[in-house]
Amino acid sequence: MKRSTYAAAAIAVALTACNKQTGNNEAAATNAATNAATMNGATANAAGGNMAMNGAASSGAIDTAFVTEAMKGDNSEVALGNLAQQKGSSAGVKDLGKMLVTDHGAHKQVVADLAQKANVPVTNDLNDEAKAEQKKLEGLSGAAFDKEFVRATVEDHQKDIAKYEQEAKSGDAQTAAMAKTTLPTLKKHLQTAQALEK
Repeated sequence: MKRSTYAAAAIAVALTACNKQTGNNEAAATNAATNAATMNGATANAAGGNMAMNGAASSGAIDTAFVTEAMKGDNSEVALGNLAQQKGSSAGVKDLGKMLVTDHGAHKQVVADLAQKANVPVTNDLNDEAKAEQKKLEGLSGAAFDKEFVRATVEDHQKDIAKYEQEAKSGDAQTAAMAKTTLPTLKKHLQTAQALEK
């Protein structure tokens, strides 16, 4: 009987130890899962932080299409202004040409600086409308040249003013500010050209 009692006691001790070990394993597993969840949460938070930072960085981007077109526009006005100074038959047309060269030449530098800071390629191209107009004007002289140059200048500046007003309202901070400060000059050019139409 004593042997049975000892055997039973030994089994009971063994079972208790086994159950205790199982409990320890479960606790360890629970702790591991908790730690993993915590780490995943931290990783998710870090990823969220990176996304927020990336979003902040991208919000500083400029309107590259507008900036590129602005540079082409300035190049175009300088080219046509130079042509007006060379071929214009009236003092008014020559003076308007000089104004365009001076103002748009200076503005091109402002836009080019903005482009370079944002890694946007600086272009010396003219826009397509100006290329066609340049070709047309080169075939004219005298009063016919003056009339066409003034007409083209009025039409172009009306379009430019509309584009710049839109950009000033809805563009990114940098290009909107640039557009806003440019508008008075564009309006001055338009008014000068319109006065020559009369």
